[in-house]
Amino acid sequence: MNVLGMRVGFAGTPEFAATALRAVVAAGYAVPLVLTQPDRPAGRGMKLQASSVKQVALAHGLEVAQPQGLRLDGKFATDAALAQAALRAANLDVLVVAAYGLILPQWVLDMPRLGCLNIHGSLLPRWRGAAPIHRAIEAGDTQTGITIMQMDAGLDTGDMLLCQALPITSSDTTGTLHDQLAALGARMIVQALATRSSLQAVVQGEAGVCYAHKIDKAEGLIDWTQPASAIERRLRAFDPFPGAHTVMNGESLKCWRAQLCDNDHSSLAGEVLQADLRGLRVACGQGALLLTELQRPGAKRVPAGQVLSGLNVQVGQILGC
Repeated sequence: MNVLGMRVGFAGTPEFAATALRAVVAAGYAVPLVLTQPDRPAGRGMKLQASSVKQVALAHGLEVAQPQGLRLDGKFATDAALAQAALRAANLDVLVVAAYGLILPQWVLDMPRLGCLNIHGSLLPRWRGAAPIHRAIEAGDTQTGITIMQMDAGLDTGDMLLCQALPITSSDTTGTLHDQLAALGARMIVQALATRSSLQAVVQGEAGVCYAHKIDKAEGLIDWTQPASAIERRLRAFDPFPGAHTVMNGESLKCWRAQLCDNDHSSLAGEVLQADLRGLRVACGQGALLLTELQRPGAKRVPAGQVLSGLNVQVGQILGC
């Protein structure tokens, strides 16, 4: 078969996946069916909003299915049966999956002739799971990458078909790294589709396995007893979501950017050491951080000096209470 004659289904939801869908369509593949999450309330008015993948699919005139679940014996069995019928009618050669948000049951994995290919945002087996970009930055990894994987019933445990590394710089945030990985994943899935018959599947080893658990908003609260280096990484890992924050004068204050600096005297964790136009310097469990970009509730992200001019911040006060 001419590879461009393959019938390629797609399952994904956020912008990371939408970037890949655009590339698959631009490469000339027929995409008879797109699966994505149901529309969700979003924005200030909490109006229903289509996922990024749905928006791309509709712009290209592709058929879209939005089941709430895929288990034929589960709560959304009716949705699952409709999705099964749609997949059967699509007669897929392969299903590309990227950040879909639903676990694929065995009947989905078995339906395409060549199975399901996943675009995963890490170098497997490191950072299997839901938040590989966040966790790689938070852990201080110096590199990450994309793995194109033949999916099986496990959690990101399938055989690897393609891997490519990408460095993580000291200034990278989840936002900047997301965009780089999305573009890399889009290029790699097109490559994988074009060369599928010649790709060598590599079984994942057990060495180095770790899991990127889903981000909980509660993790955004800064623990000043941690080392400054760990807090600084978390700020970058949680940018743009959910954001790291502390409490100042009873008000939640989001902390977006910071520089490592010395703690030049004995001080308590969370103690304000400096508050001026240069920023807010805070003592940590080890070292200190100079917070340079802050955000008050309902306001925009701005240089720290602009925020501090409107707050009664005193050197010696303790953040977090």
